[in-house]
Amino acid sequence: MAYIFLDESGDLGFDFTKKGTTHYFLITFLFCANKRPIEKCVKNAYVTLRKKHKKRGKILHAYAENPVTRQRLLRCIANKECSILAVYLNKKKVYTKLQEEKAVLYNYVTNILLDRIFTKKLIPIDGRVVLVASKRETSIFLNENFKSYLKNKALNTHKVDLHVEVKTSFEDKVLQAVDFVSWAIFRKYEYKDAAYYEIIRKKIAEENPLFP
Repeated sequence: MAYIFLDESGDLGFDFTKKGTTHYFLITFLFCANKRPIEKCVKNAYVTLRKKHKKRGKILHAYAENPVTRQRLLRCIANKECSILAVYLNKKKVYTKLQEEKAVLYNYVTNILLDRIFTKKLIPIDGRVVLVASKRETSIFLNENFKSYLKNKALNTHKVDLHVEVKTSFEDKVLQAVDFVSWAIFRKYEYKDAAYYEIIRKKIAEENPLFP
């Protein structure tokens, strides 16, 4: 069995006059055969937090943590058996039609990443593959559509037995790890800050723009 964990950074808003709208949107995969070492990285990083920070609940968020915690967790991930794949969008180059269909755009980008993983055989695809996606939609319909779309694409195009789960970062700790990874890569593009990116750079198997 192989695992793929998915998270994103940035937003899919296209009104750039609105404060807080990002210029880039990024989807990141972290894939591995054994997720326990990554879970341990998250647990160990949480244990080192001061008591006042633990009041937020047993969840780590890259944007909310201090530099020491970010570096500690990213360095731990960089020393584990895993790989990272990312695709980033300069949102000003996204086709107008896709701007209006955000759920379709999200599904489309995710499938492109899966297609690259399966085509290049970056993970074993002769057995079951589990994709765990960070929950971003409250709509049951959109989540079910997301899962069925990816499963059908994987089966019809690559004959891959893909099982898709949509979970919160509380339900699966590895999603907290990929949140940090995605945040680190996102900062490289959105803020021209590659300091955190450099920590996990050697683990990045592929990193490409979607609409160059």
